[in-house]
Amino acid sequence: MHPTLVAPSILACDFGRLHDEILRAETAGADWLHLDVMDGHFVDNISFGPAFIDATAAVAKVPIDTHLMISRPDHYLPRFISNSHNITVHVEAECDVRATLSAIRQAGRTCGLSLRPGTPFSAVTPFLADIDLLLVMTVEPGFGGQAFQSEMLDKIREAAHLRTQNEWQYRIQVDGGINAATAAQCVQAGSDTLVAGTSVFRAPDIAAAIRAIREARI
Repeated sequence: MHPTLVAPSILACDFGRLHDEILRAETAGADWLHLDVMDGHFVDNISFGPAFIDATAAVAKVPIDTHLMISRPDHYLPRFISNSHNITVHVEAECDVRATLSAIRQAGRTCGLSLRPGTPFSAVTPFLADIDLLLVMTVEPGFGGQAFQSEMLDKIREAAHLRTQNEWQYRIQVDGGINAATAAQCVQAGSDTLVAGTSVFRAPDIAAAIRAIREARI
C-alpha cells in the first residue's frame, strides 16, 4: 500500500553536532526525521521542545515527524505545528484525543496516533478511520537503546488487517529496537514506516544501515 520509509530518530544523534547529524542522515537516505518530544511526566525522561524542532527544521530537507510523548499535546500543539509535517500524539494522553487529531488536520498537517506496549489495541480502534499514521511502540517509550518487544507484532498485524478490511490509508509506523532484523519482522507483519535511532546513528556506515532497514525482508 505504501513504500517503506525509514525515519532516523534524532534522539540518538549527537546533539552537539545537530545540523551535521541531520545532513548526515539525509545524505545517507533518510526519508523522514523522527523527533521524540518528552515532558518528564508522560514518560520518565525529558528530551527537547519546540526550539529544538525549529533548529532541526532550519536545515532539514526531508519531512519532520514529531512524536509528542507529553501529557497535554492539545495544549502544546500550536508550538509544534509550524515546523512539523506529521504530528503523532498518544491515545493515553490527558486530552480529548479526537479533538486533538482534528486540530492537527485542520492546521494542514498529517496526524498520527500512538499506543504504549501495555495499552490494548482496542484503545486506538475508534480513531483509525481518522488518522494518517498509527505508531506502534515496540519498546516502552522514554529512552532509546531498548530491546525490541516481539509481542507487539500482533498489534501491527491487527492494524494491517483492519486497514485492508476497511480500505483505510494510514501508515503503520514502528519505533523501538529497530534494526535490519527486527525491521524485517515488522514489515512482514504489515509495517511500512520504520523509526530507528541507535542502529542508524551509531552504525559504522549510516547509509548501509538505512538501506538494510528499508530493504529488510524475511
